[in-house]
Amino acid sequence: MRTLLAIFLIALAVTAVSIPWLRRLAIAWGFVDAPAQRKLHAAPMPLLGGVGMVAGASVALLALAGNLPRTVAGPLLAALVVALVGLVDDRVGLPPWAKLAGQFAGFLILAYFGVRVRLPLPELLNYALTFFWLAGISNAVNFLDNMDGLSAGVSGVAAAFILLLAALHNQFLVAALAAAVLGACLGFLRYNFKPAQIFMGDAGSLFLGFLLAVLALQLRFPQNSNFVTWMVPLYILGLPIFDTTLVVVSRLRRGVSPATAGKDHVSHRLAALGFTQREAVLILYLLGGASGMAAIFITQASVLEGYLLGAVTAVLALYAIWWLERRAPVTA
Repeated sequence: MRTLLAIFLIALAVTAVSIPWLRRLAIAWGFVDAPAQRKLHAAPMPLLGGVGMVAGASVALLALAGNLPRTVAGPLLAALVVALVGLVDDRVGLPPWAKLAGQFAGFLILAYFGVRVRLPLPELLNYALTFFWLAGISNAVNFLDNMDGLSAGVSGVAAAFILLLAALHNQFLVAALAAAVLGACLGFLRYNFKPAQIFMGDAGSLFLGFLLAVLALQLRFPQNSNFVTWMVPLYILGLPIFDTTLVVVSRLRRGVSPATAGKDHVSHRLAALGFTQREAVLILYLLGGASGMAAIFITQASVLEGYLLGAVTAVLALYAIWWLERRAPVTA
């Protein structure tokens, strides 16, 4: 536990100390996100915050582990590749297929290190599900980066639950990676919570999403059946999944490309209902925490209990999408 605490503190400190320097560099180099009609900020915002998070997590792991074991080195290397593609996108703007290609490169690295879905299915299907999960969560966390403090905070909540579950089930290496992610998120959040001084950019959101997807995939619960515990990652990352589902359904219904930017996320709907941006973000933190608590319940649930909770959650999610579309329609 001391090692996990040290990893968390180093990641937090390195990230927090590096952000002011990176902010100045981003302004000097013109590495900024310009205001636009579909964005909330009114002035150019520095974009190198994600680099600070990548540095914080990486330094913490290297400082404590030295020669990283394969189960840590593989996910970290893959996430670094995805972050690099995101950094290029922050600078020059990449088409969606190029970012997806970067995520596929990360998937290939993970496959080389033996990280994949391990369901009782043909191996080719397990690999396909792995890539679908990695790309889906990476882009879901990227989509969620639409309001000050939102993506970093929700990612931090998810990392905290992964850390807790991994530590309780003696998965030290998974816990170490989660501790590094949590520290990096909190170190960055100091400068990103409204009013934000810097954005994480795609380098940060894709790094967080990819690494969280890998960590959730690696959780193991041998005391319970895989027939139930496969739902744990879905609950830990339930908020990004719900937000992306809402956005995709809404945009397809309106005949808009899902890849188009817009003010139609859960956070924007809450703001349209009268909540301030800070209130909307804090509400989503709480919902992420509630989803994480449900994940803990699933680890101990029987088959009947697990699938009953899953059915209730699916019905509530569908109702929430319908209600938000009706009561907080998109205005831009």
